[in-house]
Amino acid sequence: MKLRDVGEFGLIARIARRAQRKGRAGAGVVLGIGDDAAVLRLRGGEDLVSSCDAAVENVHFRWRTASPRIIGRRAFVAAVSDLAAMGARPIGWTLAIAAPPALDLARVQGCVDGMLAEATAVACPLVGGNVTRARETSFTLCVLGAAKRGRALRRDGARPGDRVFVTGVLGRAAFERARAEQGGARERYVPPSRLGAGRALSGLRGVGACIDLSDGLLADLRHVLSASGTAAEIDPARLPLPRGFVRACARLGRNPLRLALGGGEDYELLFTLGSSAPGVSALERRLGAPVTEIGRIVAGRGVRGLAARGFTHF
Repeated sequence: MKLRDVGEFGLIARIARRAQRKGRAGAGVVLGIGDDAAVLRLRGGEDLVSSCDAAVENVHFRWRTASPRIIGRRAFVAAVSDLAAMGARPIGWTLAIAAPPALDLARVQGCVDGMLAEATAVACPLVGGNVTRARETSFTLCVLGAAKRGRALRRDGARPGDRVFVTGVLGRAAFERARAEQGGARERYVPPSRLGAGRALSGLRGVGACIDLSDGLLADLRHVLSASGTAAEIDPARLPLPRGFVRACARLGRNPLRLALGGGEDYELLFTLGSSAPGVSALERRLGAPVTEIGRIVAGRGVRGLAARGFTHF
C-alpha cells in the first residue's frame, strides 16, 4: 500500500491511533492531537524550552542502510537530545512528514512506530503535526520541554579553569554508518537518550556549559568555546571509545580518532564544571550515565590537542 492510497487524513488518523495506543497524554497536555494546535501547561516556576530537528532522506538516513523503525528511533533521539542539553524535562512533541505519494505506507508507519517507542520511553507524548507531499522523505520533529526558571543549561557558561566532561562513548554511530555505507551490516545502533543526565546536571553547583554532540565532539566543542569566549585543552588519549573500536576501524580502513571527533550523531552530552565539582565516580552516580573527563577550559581561543573536523551541513 502506498501513501496515496490512504491520503493525508488517512495517514494522520493512523498516526493518531498509534500515538493513543502508546498510552495517555502527559499531565501537561491540555489538548493534544485533533485540533488546530496543541495546548500544553507548564508547572509554576518553569521556563519553556523548545527545539526543532529534521531527518532528511539521503542526508540523515538512507532506506537501504537502516530499517524504518531504526530511522524513526534515531530521529527522535536526535530531537530530544536538544532538551537533554538544556537540562529540560520533555512535555510533548510534534511531527511534520513530507514524503512522495508513491512511498510505501509501511515505511512511514515503521518510522513513526520507532519515534513513538522512544517518545514513550521518556514520557513525551505526540501532540500534533502535519503531512505533505515532497520529492524525498523528511521528518521534522519539534520537541517541547520545561526547565526550572533560570536553570536551563547553556553553551555560553564555560570559564577558564573548568573541567571538560563527556557522557558515554564517542564514534559508535559514525562507525555503524560507515560500515553500512561500505556494504556491511545494516545500521542497528540507536544512541541513548541523556534526558536524565541533563536534568541531573542542571541541578549541580558549578555547572558551566553544556551541549549535545550531534555534529561531532570537535565541532560542538567549538560551539561552546565560541559562545563562551574561551579555549580548551583536550587530551586525545582520554577520549572514551567503544570497546574494540580501534581494531574495528582498522578492519574498515577508517581512522578511529577522526570518527570519534568528527563523525557526529553520538548525542552524548559535553559539559564543563568548575574545578571543585565532584569526581567522575560521583558524577556517574548523580547523572546515571558513564562520564569521562577529557580536558579543561583555558583562556584564549580554539581547541588545543586535537586536529580534525566535525560534520557540517553545507
